[in-house]
Amino acid sequence: MAHKQFAAGEITAAQFGDIEDHAVDEAIALQEKSGLEIVTDGEMRRQSFQSQMTAAVSGFGEFDLDAFLWGDWHDEQGIQRKHRPRRLGAVAKLKRLRYLSADEFSYVKSKTNRIPKVTLPSPGLWANFWSPKYSDAVYPTLDAFLADITAIVREEIAELTRLGAIYIQIDAPHYGLLLDPKTLPFYEKLGWNLDRWLSLGVELDNAVMQGFSDVTFGFHI
Repeated sequence: MAHKQFAAGEITAAQFGDIEDHAVDEAIALQEKSGLEIVTDGEMRRQSFQSQMTAAVSGFGEFDLDAFLWGDWHDEQGIQRKHRPRRLGAVAKLKRLRYLSADEFSYVKSKTNRIPKVTLPSPGLWANFWSPKYSDAVYPTLDAFLADITAIVREEIAELTRLGAIYIQIDAPHYGLLLDPKTLPFYEKLGWNLDRWLSLGVELDNAVMQGFSDVTFGFHI
């Protein structure tokens, strides 16, 4: 609701920030009350679990919430189908305008004496934002596009560790989609077959974690 109000100009940026802070504070308090040793901000500041990337990096082109949520969703009404935006695809070289989640982490760290966890998207997850048609001028191959994504995620991890992060989760739900015969064809149309996804995709995940020996990495599939 607050996101819609802010987008419509019904509340100010300061008011929206206060609402986000309150939601994060409640999420932290609930986790602490439950006895968790590791807490998160509940991703209350994000449109989607991966949207901090598009909020902090330019070059992705035009998109809406369906860019993160397309596919079949099951709820009490049955199957709800959302279509992938037709023109989705990076249209310029990716450029980081700010860090993705450093502010999220710093806020949680200041609010708890538990271990704060921050989540970052797996590089392979961003194949969804590459298009052979719309990205060709700047990223002729999926490999080139994901190489830049990997570099951005590594820069983020370096900054998070500088700020004191010791537990980082890599979100990679696309691996489950690779095993679904309904969704695998989309990923294979991007140029990588299943074997390539399970080899090079994993290599990219390892690449973002390599060298950060003081960090415990979680992996969410």
